[in-house]
Amino acid sequence: MKKTVLLFTALFFLFVICGVSFAADTLQNVKKRGVLRAGVKDLTPGFALADVKTGEISGYDVDIVKALARKLDARLEIVPIKEDERISSLTEGKVDIVAATMTKTKERERFIDFSHTYFVTEQKFLVSKGTVQRLTDLENKKVGTVAQTTSEINVRKALPAAHIIIFDDYVPAFLALQKGDIFAVTTDEAMLAAILSKADKGVFEIPPLAISKEPYGLGIRKDQKPFLRFINKSLLEMEKSGEAKKIYDKWFGPESQIPLKRAFKISSN
Repeated sequence: MKKTVLLFTALFFLFVICGVSFAADTLQNVKKRGVLRAGVKDLTPGFALADVKTGEISGYDVDIVKALARKLDARLEIVPIKEDERISSLTEGKVDIVAATMTKTKERERFIDFSHTYFVTEQKFLVSKGTVQRLTDLENKKVGTVAQTTSEINVRKALPAAHIIIFDDYVPAFLALQKGDIFAVTTDEAMLAAILSKADKGVFEIPPLAISKEPYGLGIRKDQKPFLRFINKSLLEMEKSGEAKKIYDKWFGPESQIPLKRAFKISSN
């Protein structure tokens, strides 16, 4: 019995040591592996959306991690994840980095580290045209969003009397809006604008009502300072060279399907 206990104790500490080593060596592991595993949400128009015919996932988030993979001289492996898997996919070692429209919050920073802000947007509402002029127009209405997101937290604070309807993702929420099952969908403006670009023209709109500011960061496992420094340095280089703006303009610039003003620059602040 004593030998068995000692054996399991030794194995436990071995796994702990290996886990710490793994967590601390992501930069080295990615370079050695030659592959950067990036978690993205593949149902997020403008940021990461799978093509119905080819299955290829493309968008702003994908292009950002593609650029990082090139700087690492590594092949990019896209790993589709859900909203509620963004943190667990990192902590469980399924991916090396998460690029998934993830707002930087103190609560999330308890579990993961964030890169410099690489995208900034505001939380707004997508509604039938002409139905909302002020925030009070949404009181006691059914408003759709996604669970365990800052969007859910913010709308519950801003509209305590509203009936919050939870969906797995924002595309199903919009389908419910189209059918009249809910009155509005709320999340970050960039995502709403991407959904609106695919909708029938003149039927829906995003009123100029913002309830929060949302800075996105790339998610990285805790205690990976060399990897975090590399990612931050790379993002700053991309901003300085104009590559970051070029990626933004491809998906959200004046000539894109989702024209949104770029009211931010990637910085260390």
